Amino acid sequence: MRILLVVLTLLLVATQYRLWAGENSLREVVRLREQIQRQLDGNAALVERNQVLEQEIEDLRHGLDAVEERARHELGMIREDEQFYRVIRRPQS
Repeated sequence: MRILLVVLTLLLVATQYRLWAGENSLREVVRLREQIQRQLDGNAALVERNQVLEQEIEDLRHGLDAVEERARHELGMIREDEQFYRVIRRPQS
């Protein structure tokens, strides 16, 4: 009877070790869940960025206003009938 009790105790300790510290332990499961949540958050941010880019692409395809705005701000272009004035501020001392 004593040997059976020792064997059962050793089996209990072995299974508890695998549960808490071994391969596929609870600690690893928690770590993987946190990693999945971080990845889902990152994916959500990328989906939002892609939606903004898709809207911008649609604006550029269908409207000249978006193209004109980009040309003005990014390339510094002006229309033929416009005059460009550059205002240079004096450095404050």
